[in-house]
Amino acid sequence: MDKTEIKDVSTHMDKSVQAIRNELAMVRTGKAAPSLLDLVKVDAYGQQMPLNQLASVTAPEPRLLVISPFDPTQMPAIEKALLASDLGLTPANDGKVIRLPIPPLTEERRKDLVRVTHKIAEEGRVAVRNIRHDANKKIHVSQKAGDMSEDEMHRQLKQVQDLTDQHIKTIDEMLERKEKEVMEV
Repeated sequence: MDKTEIKDVSTHMDKSVQAIRNELAMVRTGKAAPSLLDLVKVDAYGQQMPLNQLASVTAPEPRLLVISPFDPTQMPAIEKALLASDLGLTPANDGKVIRLPIPPLTEERRKDLVRVTHKIAEEGRVAVRNIRHDANKKIHVSQKAGDMSEDEMHRQLKQVQDLTDQHIKTIDEMLERKEKEVMEV
């Protein structure tokens, strides 16, 4: 493995961390966040389109999302998609914008969401470890083929382990922040 391959390992781990960051952003907290609606797809113009391509989503208050469609004729389709989503939120349409009140979370629901965040973080850790495993395998194959010395192999294995530790630490920090956010009343 050369420097570019180590850089590739880091890039792959970065992508895994980013995917976990995006997944954690989708987990509902007690506060209104526009990212909550990132996965909502709307039947518009004969196809499934992400909500954020059809409307702007803002959070003017901690417990309210306001959806302003770019094309007012799409309001019924947006409303239907929100009701069909698994968010469990009921939209209120005033003809110009759709208001989406975010009810406070119950203690039981908060604990469920914490379990979900732990599961997401663990999936991220496993992904990072799998990348490490593949990289270590390549390093061992290169060393057995005589492409590198044993000292070089140990140096590269340490580099990969350091990258792994760094990315897992990042995932753990994201989990800790999200857990605090979810448990905040």
